Amino acid sequence: MVREKIRVSTRTLQWKCVESRTDKKGLSYGRFILSPLRKGQADTIGIAMRRALLGEIEGTCITRAKSEKIAHEYSTIVGIQESVHEILMNLKEIVLRSNLYGTCDASICVRGPRCITAHDIILPPGVEILDNTQPIATLTKPIDLCIGLQLERNRGYRIQTQNHFQDGSYPIDAVFMPVRNVNYSIHSYGNGNEKQELLFFEIWTNGSLTPKEAFYEASRNLIDFFIPFLHAEEENLHFEENQHKVALPPFTFHDKLNELRKEKIKIGLQSIFIDQLELPPRIYNCLKNANIHTLLDLLNKSQEDLMQIEHFCLEDVKQIWGPLEKNFSIEN
Repeated sequence: MVREKIRVSTRTLQWKCVESRTDKKGLSYGRFILSPLRKGQADTIGIAMRRALLGEIEGTCITRAKSEKIAHEYSTIVGIQESVHEILMNLKEIVLRSNLYGTCDASICVRGPRCITAHDIILPPGVEILDNTQPIATLTKPIDLCIGLQLERNRGYRIQTQNHFQDGSYPIDAVFMPVRNVNYSIHSYGNGNEKQELLFFEIWTNGSLTPKEAFYEASRNLIDFFIPFLHAEEENLHFEENQHKVALPPFTFHDKLNELRKEKIKIGLQSIFIDQLELPPRIYNCLKNANIHTLLDLLNKSQEDLMQIEHFCLEDVKQIWGPLEKNFSIEN
């Protein structure tokens, strides 16, 4: 456990982690302080941050299992100690850390007799299991067991309500939220009209993110939500939709961006955010992770720069040009 002394500054707004630990259940705990705040500000920040921590941070879960040997969810299989339902519940408890987008596949292929744990899961690149000792099933006889798994990165939670499953494929209830609980408290100090507030946050995560990482991620999400409002009155932008699609091959992204500059469109590039380009979610997330937030950020990147972004390919670069051509009426 890490503790630090709390020092209150009366000059600049500061936040810091004053306590961190991991408890016996594998939950990561962090306690943070934000100060100094004027009267009423702590509650405003506390409500917004709590909602962002619980509802806006993405996590990865196993959302589906498939095996030809499974007749139905409550069946038993000869040579396996647990029921199918118990196996699905064990898979639900596995905590994953990943940087993937959307869905991907994993698998388990083992031969008994032996105990199957999370260590036996064959994972795609970029995904790791926090606790490889998590039990899944116990094979009591020399049988083969192969289970296909679907992994998904999302936010919030999903409760499966289907009663009939086909082809031995079974959805699993998913709790994508890496933050499991958040508390905040407000402490006032000072006298009269000079009263100020301290805002304390307590965050528990499942370990796929540290509380500090979760705090940072939630803060960044809130900033992204409100940045467009800062520039709402700076420019009155009107875009005409082009009726013709751009022909791509041969494709040179940097040359096409130069065309945009030559058009001398009177726009505040720093005021236009990539959210307005209506990009596919995966491409949008890749750009955001590469600190590309505005159109100006994008224009300053060459095709080669974009190709260096993780999980980015030439087709993704081509897809970026479509919204630019649509919004700025640039012809090839």
